[in-house]
Amino acid sequence: MADAGVEAGVEVVNFGCRLNALEGDGIARAATAAGLERAFIVNTCAVTAEAVRQARQAIRRSRRRDPSLRIVVTGCAAQTEPGTFAAMDEVDLVLGNGEKVSAASWADARHALDFGVSAEQKVRVQDISTVRAATPHLADRFEGHTRAFVEVQNGCDHRCTFCIIPFGRGPSRSVPMGAVVAQVARLVESGHAEVVLTGVDLTAYGADLPGAPTLGRLVRAVLARVPELKRLRLSSIDAVEADRELMRALAEEERLMPHLHLSLQSGDDLILKRMKRRHSRAEALAFIAALRQARPDVVLGADIIAGFPTETEAQARATRDFAEEAGLVFLHAFPFSARPGTAAARMPQLAPALVAERAARLRETGAGLLRRHLSAEVGRRRTVLVEAGGRGHTEHFTPVRLSGAAVRGSLADLRIAGHDGARLIAA
Repeated sequence: MADAGVEAGVEVVNFGCRLNALEGDGIARAATAAGLERAFIVNTCAVTAEAVRQARQAIRRSRRRDPSLRIVVTGCAAQTEPGTFAAMDEVDLVLGNGEKVSAASWADARHALDFGVSAEQKVRVQDISTVRAATPHLADRFEGHTRAFVEVQNGCDHRCTFCIIPFGRGPSRSVPMGAVVAQVARLVESGHAEVVLTGVDLTAYGADLPGAPTLGRLVRAVLARVPELKRLRLSSIDAVEADRELMRALAEEERLMPHLHLSLQSGDDLILKRMKRRHSRAEALAFIAALRQARPDVVLGADIIAGFPTETEAQARATRDFAEEAGLVFLHAFPFSARPGTAAARMPQLAPALVAERAARLRETGAGLLRRHLSAEVGRRRTVLVEAGGRGHTEHFTPVRLSGAAVRGSLADLRIAGHDGARLIAA
């Protein structure tokens, strides 16, 4: 969960992914421009039941804190289960993901909240599957952040059996390349040294645009047309969708950072099939080998689900072995969470205690892989993007604790003196 902050009486609380956090900044600006006051906006995540529970908890806590607040719920969980939030007495209005990006929706919301909302009017959620155009939140600067994010794609056309996100985000849709390049240029001009291209299914970028430009072409265009940009990063990518131009860019463009986060989910072939993933274990390993051939120093993270329905102990062990064999560094281990409406929710479920145990063991594997990487970094020199609180990140997105003073937002050439098991320590 992250806060977009308070702007003229509007507070936005974001749950979930980076894209939600990026959209939260846009929501705060749009709601403020519409004249909302004393409004508490909860931008929800639908990925897990725990994310929904935390959003409900935040809503109740905010009402107890200030009974006069007007509470609006939006985001993916508002889109997929609007009735859950509409049934809460604390909630005044529920807006879908399509509505949250519209300035007109926030103007209508202000009017509705000013004059009262009936139970029948409380839910304002359109059919997200009918949305065909990307409506990104464009900011000229990310106040309080050294790193800037640019939404280049939204939605997903795939139907992984565990995932509710296509029902919350709608079909895949892309932002035209010219608009992306212009946005990156504005952010660099405002002082950001590093920009991250983000989306729900980032490697699907461009398939819906005239000429079907690929993510690789977009990366090349950004780097060529914004030469002042020091660093370009990508958020999570899908191995089976990575195009050849993206691989060449990784090999040839030093300003494209050598860190990628992969959507892998499992290391067992049968579980991958039951997840309806589009790659096998061998294909994932081959892709990782190709990444390292293109960029030998690339550092990889991955999303992995523990305790998927029907998963055996041998299959869980195969996934841990896969993480070791692949040499993953940043392992995001998620306990499986059945989402109503998905195929996996109808499969034979594992006991919650067993799911939690397997997630814990997967995290232990991840902690060991991270420590190995941190130890290998000791003694090297790295370029660190300096952030608040004496922290920063290297080219490989490895977190660093700084020992001396440095200008926030600058790129500092530092020697790595040690680590504490979770982050590097600069000399």
